[in-house]
Amino acid sequence: MESIFHEKVISNALKVWGLELILFNSPEYQRLRIDPINEKSFICNYKEHWFTVRKLGKQWFNLNSLLTGPELISDTYLALFLAQLQQEGYSIFVVKGDLPDCEADQLLQMIRVQQMHRPKLIGEELAQLKEQRVLRTDLERVLEANDGSGMLDEDEEDLQRALALSRQEIDLEDEEADLRRAIQLSMQGSSRNISQDIPQTSGTNLTSEELRKRREAYFEKQQQKQQQVGPPGQVSHPCERPTTSSGALGSDLGDSMSEEDMLQAAVTMSLETVKNNLKTEGKK
Repeated sequence: MESIFHEKVISNALKVWGLELILFNSPEYQRLRIDPINEKSFICNYKEHWFTVRKLGKQWFNLNSLLTGPELISDTYLALFLAQLQQEGYSIFVVKGDLPDCEADQLLQMIRVQQMHRPKLIGEELAQLKEQRVLRTDLERVLEANDGSGMLDEDEEDLQRALALSRQEIDLEDEEADLRRAIQLSMQGSSRNISQDIPQTSGTNLTSEELRKRREAYFEKQQQKQQQVGPPGQVSHPCERPTTSSGALGSDLGDSMSEEDMLQAAVTMSLETVKNNLKTEGKK
C-alpha cells in the first residue's frame, strides 16, 4: 500500500473495516509487550512512502511496492527487520482487528512458501538490467571481433596453402631443370665418347691455309672451264691472272659465278677433301 495520505486519513479508512492503528514504539504498546510474530499486520511510513508487512497464512511478507515482488520474512528476522526500519526513520503502526479474508491468506494456510532469491529494488533491478545490457553489448563486440579474427585466420590459412602450393611448383620446376641438365650432360658425354672412339692422325688433318689454297685452285679450274665454253663462233681463251690474292680471286669469281654456284663448289670441294682423307686412311 502506497500513498501520500496522512496518518489520520489511513486510520479513518481502516475504521470502516473495524481496524485500528497503534504506533508500534508508543509507550502504550510497549507496555503490552506483545511479540511481533503474534500480530497480523504492520503499516510502515517514511515521508510520503507507505507499505505493508503482513502475515499471510503462517508466514510474513514484506509487501513494499519498491520491490520487484513480495519478500519472505522469517519469524526470527521479523523483529530485527522492524527495528532496522525504525533506525532508518520509518514510523511503524500495528494494525489491530480482524483483517478481511483474501485468497492469498487462504492458500498459504495450506502450504508454505520457500523463496530461493530475494526480490530486488526496482531501481536496483533497472541498474542491473542496464549493466547486463552493457555487458551484452561488450560481449557482442568481442564476438564480432573474434569473428573478424577468425576470418583473418581463414585468410592466413588460405595464404599458407597458396605458399605451400607455390613451393611445390618451384620444387617441380627445379627437378625438371635438373633432369634437363642431366640429359644434356649425358648427351655431351656420349658425343665425347663417340669422338674419342674415332681414330685421328695428324697426317690427315689439313691446315686452314692448305684448304684455302685447294679452294682457290678448284675455283680457278672451274672458271677456266666456263671460259673455254663460250657463245657460238667465239673461241674462249683462258685468262691468265695471278692467284696470289684471295680478294682478287673472289672478285674474278664473282664476275662469272653466282653465290649459289660458289656455295655448291665449296661443298663439292669439301666432299672431295673428305674422300681423299678416307682414301689416305685406307692405304695406311
